Amino acid sequence: MIVCYSVLRMKILEVKNLSVEAREDGKKLLEKVSFKIEEKSIYALIGPNGSGKSTLASTLMGLPRLKVKTGKIIFLGKEITDLPVHQRAKMGMTLAWQNPAYFEGVTVEEFLKVGNKRLTPKELEKNLLLVGLDPKKILARTIDQKLSGGERKRIELASVIAMKPKLIILDEPDSGLDVIIYHELNNILENIRRETGVSLLLITHREESGTIASQATFLNKGKVIYSGGFREAMRKYCQTLNRRKICQGYQKNS
Repeated sequence: MIVCYSVLRMKILEVKNLSVEAREDGKKLLEKVSFKIEEKSIYALIGPNGSGKSTLASTLMGLPRLKVKTGKIIFLGKEITDLPVHQRAKMGMTLAWQNPAYFEGVTVEEFLKVGNKRLTPKELEKNLLLVGLDPKKILARTIDQKLSGGERKRIELASVIAMKPKLIILDEPDSGLDVIIYHELNNILENIRRETGVSLLLITHREESGTIASQATFLNKGKVIYSGGFREAMRKYCQTLNRRKICQGYQKNS
């Protein structure tokens, strides 16, 4: 007799009926947004520019310029809707920005230790290898404009890993990348997930980048159009926005 066991993953993040407005002028930005992310998974948030994706990322991190009008954010089983940014970060949630800053005069090694001063040399090397960088060649380099966009993005990802988070929110991680790292990005993210057990929320305007995700939410004009499997989310996206170039493989059920 064959016995099959289903693997039940815990929900690392739950967003329930979240409505958000700008604190400054009260402009409505998100309306009744709901979705769930499982632990040790990669989840995609797709949608056109201006759909509210970055607003949602900032809301999840608790940035003060945004005000939650209704709904809840639950992280690791605890409601964090009203918690400040630093408390969310301590719990293990972190946001990797679309445009990493330059740090003139700071070496890569010094930068990586900012988020975790207890990081060992072995951990430093492992984190850099995970993102495809040679520790011997990169650690002593200065973070400045001499680094390529791809190198800066990899270093940023290594710095996020160094914090040992439980959920990484990646806001447009493919923005400004050269062709080589753009095609390598999914492999890098999958390596990070597999080796560290972290969950990843991938926010992208290049919807085809989300193919690494098994689950997705399609957001448009601040509202959820669909949440569920990635391919179905893409079909809904294609039906709504008629982006022919990327939609050819998603028009029919597979």
